[in-house]
Amino acid sequence: MRVLYFTERDTPHDRRFLTALAGTAHQVFALRQFECQPQTPAGVTELRWPAGQPDWSGWAGWQAGVGRFVKYLAETRPDLIHAGPVQGPALVTALAGFHPLVTMSWGSDLLLTAQRSPWMRAATRCTLDRTDVFLGDCQTVAEAAASFGFPRGRMVLFPWGVDLAHFSPESGREAGLALRSALGWEDQFVIFCSRTWAPLYGVSDLAQAFAEAVQLDPRLRLLLVGSGPQAELIHQILDPLGGKVHFAGRVAQADLPAFYQAADLYVSPSHSDGSSISLLEALACGRPVLASDIPGNREWVEPGVNGHTFRAGSVADLRDSLVALADSPETPSYGIAGRSLAEARANWQDNFQKCLAAYRLAGDSPARSVLPGQSLGE
Repeated sequence: MRVLYFTERDTPHDRRFLTALAGTAHQVFALRQFECQPQTPAGVTELRWPAGQPDWSGWAGWQAGVGRFVKYLAETRPDLIHAGPVQGPALVTALAGFHPLVTMSWGSDLLLTAQRSPWMRAATRCTLDRTDVFLGDCQTVAEAAASFGFPRGRMVLFPWGVDLAHFSPESGREAGLALRSALGWEDQFVIFCSRTWAPLYGVSDLAQAFAEAVQLDPRLRLLLVGSGPQAELIHQILDPLGGKVHFAGRVAQADLPAFYQAADLYVSPSHSDGSSISLLEALACGRPVLASDIPGNREWVEPGVNGHTFRAGSVADLRDSLVALADSPETPSYGIAGRSLAEARANWQDNFQKCLAAYRLAGDSPARSVLPGQSLGE
C-alpha cells in the first residue's frame, strides 16, 4: 500500500513514525505542510510541494494550497493518507476530499486549539466529519473527538509509547551518575524536567516553585534541558540560584537516558497534554514522577503508586510537592511501579501495531463523496 504521511514539519516524533513505517511492507512518502529541512529516515520518499511552498497565512492561500494538493494527489496516487494535526495537514486532506483519511491528533489540537475560536471549531468538525479513522494517544483526546460527534467505533487509541530498551532503568546509568558527580550533586535531591520552555508546558511554574522550594530544602537541585520562548523569564528566575540549577541546553535523543538517570524526580508541569512522551520516558527509566493534575496525566500517574500530581498552574502546590517528595522515604519506590506500567502500556514496538490496525480499518471504510476544496460551511 502507498501511504502518505502528511505532517506540519519535522520532529523527533515524526521521524519515529516514519522509521517504523519504513520497516513495514508499505511504500511510504512524507510531505510537510510548512517549510523545513527534514531528516527523512531511509526507506521513505520525501515529497516537495509542486511550484514551491503554499502560503498558509490566510484563507486565500489555503484555497490555493488545497487546490495544489488535489493535483499533487493525482500525481502521487497514495492509497491512504495519515495526517495530523487536526487543523493542519488533516484539514488540508479533508478539504481535498481524499479517502481513506487517518487523522492523528497531536493532543493540543483537540484539547486546546479546537476551542480557541468558532473558526477552529468549524475546522475541527470539518476534518473529523471527513475522517475515516481517528488515531488518539489517550482517552482524554478520544473524548474530545467524541464531543464533535466522531463515532467511537472508528477510533483507535494509540499511546505512542517509547523504546523500552533505550529508556530503561539501566540505560545511561553510569553517565547519569557521572553527571551528578561532575555537578557536585551526589548527595542532593535532583529534579529533572525536559519540557519545552513555552507557557503551555509550565516550565516557568516549575522555575518559580523550585526557587521557593530550595529555600525550604537546600538539598534540592534542578536540571533542565532544552529551551523555548520563555527562556528569558526562566533565566531571570533561576540564574540567581547559581549552582543549584544546571542548564544543559539541547540534548540528543540518544543522550536523554543519562539525564533521567541523574534525577531523583521527574516533573511534568504542563497545563495541557495527551500522553506526554517525556513522562512515558521517565516512567520507562524507573524515575518517580510528579505531574500536573490534568486528564492526560491522570491516565499514567497514580498518586502514591508511581508518583504524585499537583494542581496545574499552582506554583504553591508544586513547591510543596517538591519539598514533600524530596523528604519522603517512599519516593524512590515509585520508580519501580513506573517501569512496570511502561512495560505494560507504553511499549512503542507493541503500540505501533495499533497504527497499522488503524490503516486496515480505514481501508475497510466506505469513502464518502466530498468535492475537492469544498468550503467549511458546506
